[in-house]
Amino acid sequence: MSRTILVTLATAVLAVPSAGAQSQPMAAASPTAPASAEQQIAAAVLAAPEDMRAGATVLGYAPDGHFRTLRQGRGALTCLASDPKSERFHVACYHRSLEPFMARGRALRAHGVTGDRVDSVRFAEVRSGKLRVPRHPAVLYSLTGPPDSFEPATGTAPKARPLFVVYVPFATGRSLGLSTTPVEGAPWIMHPGTPKAHIMFVPGM
Repeated sequence: MSRTILVTLATAVLAVPSAGAQSQPMAAASPTAPASAEQQIAAAVLAAPEDMRAGATVLGYAPDGHFRTLRQGRGALTCLASDPKSERFHVACYHRSLEPFMARGRALRAHGVTGDRVDSVRFAEVRSGKLRVPRHPAVLYSLTGPPDSFEPATGTAPKARPLFVVYVPFATGRSLGLSTTPVEGAPWIMHPGTPKAHIMFVPGM
């Protein structure tokens, strides 16, 4: 598989939902209503290891489109429901230590910040001490597929593909002994030397 395809896959799967912070509504033009809270929770936690699903906090969408906490958990993970405005199914679960970084990204996008500017703002805030990132490795799991990936009757998403990463802020290929070149079937590091540095794992294509 080519480097371009691998990078495109990684970028698409890792994209944080474009909804804003928890007080921000979805765009009024969206024709798709959110699924029930129960269905959103069931779908969102599928990204996590089975033994960590019950304790995960789940963020998703209220009937009026506002992004909010659907379930408060005591576990290590925070899970995001799939955005009903999106043309794909995408759920993710990440270690709670990543929430300030992820929430800041959602807030920036809600205020119209787009593209690379989101990361440039966050990186500057991390370096200034305004925004916290974990001082230890922190995992993110995701599932991505076509919009009909989740099957409520079975509570599964057979059409979605898994991907997981381990965030290691400011790590480099040299510090970890990893390549910065995407390769199928092996880990590599993306965004080396930045607050967003992470080890990529793509279980299958």
